[in-house]
Amino acid sequence: MNSFSPLSTQPESSDVPMMTRRAAIARAAMLLGVAISPSLLTGVLQAQPAAAAVGAAAKPVYLTAKQFEAVSAIADRILPRSETPGALDVGVPAFIDLMVGKFLGEEDRKVVVAGLAELEAASGAAHGRGFAQLTGAQQDALLVTTAEAAKGKVRTFFHQIKELTVVGYFTSERVGKTVLHYDPVPGRYDGCIPLAEVGNVNWTK
Repeated sequence: MNSFSPLSTQPESSDVPMMTRRAAIARAAMLLGVAISPSLLTGVLQAQPAAAAVGAAAKPVYLTAKQFEAVSAIADRILPRSETPGALDVGVPAFIDLMVGKFLGEEDRKVVVAGLAELEAASGAAHGRGFAQLTGAQQDALLVTTAEAAKGKVRTFFHQIKELTVVGYFTSERVGKTVLHYDPVPGRYDGCIPLAEVGNVNWTK
């Protein structure tokens, strides 16, 4: 396994972009029902630009190649490509790699690494292949088993990998611009208009 040596990071040129981005991430997390700790928030702010720069062509910096393959496969099953970009399209695996290597606490990092090892072992025992080499249906079955085992527990591998995938996806710049379509000023407000102008629909019922 690769060592977790720190990477140098450049500070933000202005406090205003940092605070704006921080607020946007906090709002996205609230809408998704994900609680982001201060340390995780700091990681998101720094990992997202780096992950976006490499995108789908990323190679692991901290995870091993096998771990990165598994992370990529998991992220793709959680948020696959459809009419909107999938997790792989917006660099979620690279985001997770950076989060695990630089920003997760030691205990959380151990949970993720151990969970990946357990998932690979289960994949090998059931199918004789690594998780990334399984069919989508086989991957889903193993992930469902992992999710079932996490019920009633906190901060398990399943919780961690799902949180990282979802947060990495919905805080990416591409998703913010093309999927969420956040409009801070949604348009004119008309307080009292004839029902005929809105299709004779009484929205208060």
